Amino acid sequence: MIGAGPTGLLLAGDLAAAGLRVTLVERRPPGISNLTRAFSVHARTLEQLDARGLADDLVATGTPVTDLRLFGRLALDLSRLPTRYPYLLLTPQYEVERLLERRASSAGVDFRYGTELRALRQDAGSVTAELADGTALRARHLVGADGSRSAVRTALGLPFPGASVIRSMVLADVRLAEEPGKLLTVTASEDAFAFIAPFGDGWYRVMGWDRTRQADDDEPVGLDEVREITRRALGSDLGMHDARWISRFHSDERQAPAYRSGRVFLAGDAAHVHSPAGGQGMNTGLQDAANLSWKLAAVLRGEARDPEALLDSYQAERHPVGATVLRSSGALVRLAMARTPLRRAARALATRLLGTLRPVAARAMGQISGIGIGYASGARRVPDEPLREGRLYEALREGEFVLIGPAGAPAPLPATAPVTPGRLIRAAWADPARRDTLLVRPDGYTTPLQG
Repeated sequence: MIGAGPTGLLLAGDLAAAGLRVTLVERRPPGISNLTRAFSVHARTLEQLDARGLADDLVATGTPVTDLRLFGRLALDLSRLPTRYPYLLLTPQYEVERLLERRASSAGVDFRYGTELRALRQDAGSVTAELADGTALRARHLVGADGSRSAVRTALGLPFPGASVIRSMVLADVRLAEEPGKLLTVTASEDAFAFIAPFGDGWYRVMGWDRTRQADDDEPVGLDEVREITRRALGSDLGMHDARWISRFHSDERQAPAYRSGRVFLAGDAAHVHSPAGGQGMNTGLQDAANLSWKLAAVLRGEARDPEALLDSYQAERHPVGATVLRSSGALVRLAMARTPLRRAARALATRLLGTLRPVAARAMGQISGIGIGYASGARRVPDEPLREGRLYEALREGEFVLIGPAGAPAPLPATAPVTPGRLIRAAWADPARRDTLLVRPDGYTTPLQG
């Protein structure tokens, strides 16, 4: 495994918890967190963390937000989401990494900090990673979760087509003398937009963009520039002061055409990057990891009926999701940047549709939160169903398939089921009136059983 950000940590922890030997390579020294713009955790990601016993600890570190206000007029009520976590959790990425790193360490992951990939080669039975410290690691499979400048993707010779969607965005963590009118606020004027979100501990994350100032990423940015952008977008800088971190960045829209090349896989930002609108970057990567981990575990433990087909299903299921996130996040940022009368009219129309048509709003919230995402394979997200034995997502903490059937009549496992009986948890519906049967994958998705 290359890359110890959230995606790599979740995937490594899953594989180690499944009893596999895992080495995780990270170029940063130990204890040095990523300085990144990620700070939002969506409902589907919280469900995945719940299936690993981590969601409650993470929720305790942040601020749940149910009211998302866009462009000054559109309010999306996240409390309507049909999930145990009907909100957006605002918490710094380092809190996510802290919990996932602790889990991975406890599961036995071998961390190799302070080095990076220099080259890799594959043969019929293995892949070898040559590291900058002179060591070589040989494994049956390798995953590149090493970010947008992925050394793994480069070593594979895979393209990363796309373009920059927005330049010279600024980020700052500040204190405010005045609280914003709404907990989560995105507002745009003709030449600027700003986003303000609370961390819940007195600090606020400010993200802003000024059409009239398009600077390179390495050009210094000060608090005065952040104040000016915020005043132009919101009408006030809310008395911001005491910035603890300020940065300038650009945002690309890119996606690798293939998430798999032989025995090597890409996940997270190594596979796709997009605008920060909607806060879907880290969340999409974590859900990549949840999709891939159980498939790799089944193949490496010799339990997959068709190993190649199972591994190929990672590309088939997750690549379309990455493409959709590129489109939706790109549409949001382009609406925020709207300058021409035509684009501003399109923004007004989108705002009106989302604000007045509940099915449209529900679909948008399902997409952004992740709980509305399904796969062309027919796999659909299963909510946290009540069972006689507890909750479904508590049962999923074993990392195995869960077969749920009527109480008192255990359902037989069809011969076509993609799991061996020894790797199966049996459970019964808490509702005695339910007579259906579901086979739930370790990532919380299912397809109808066939005899």
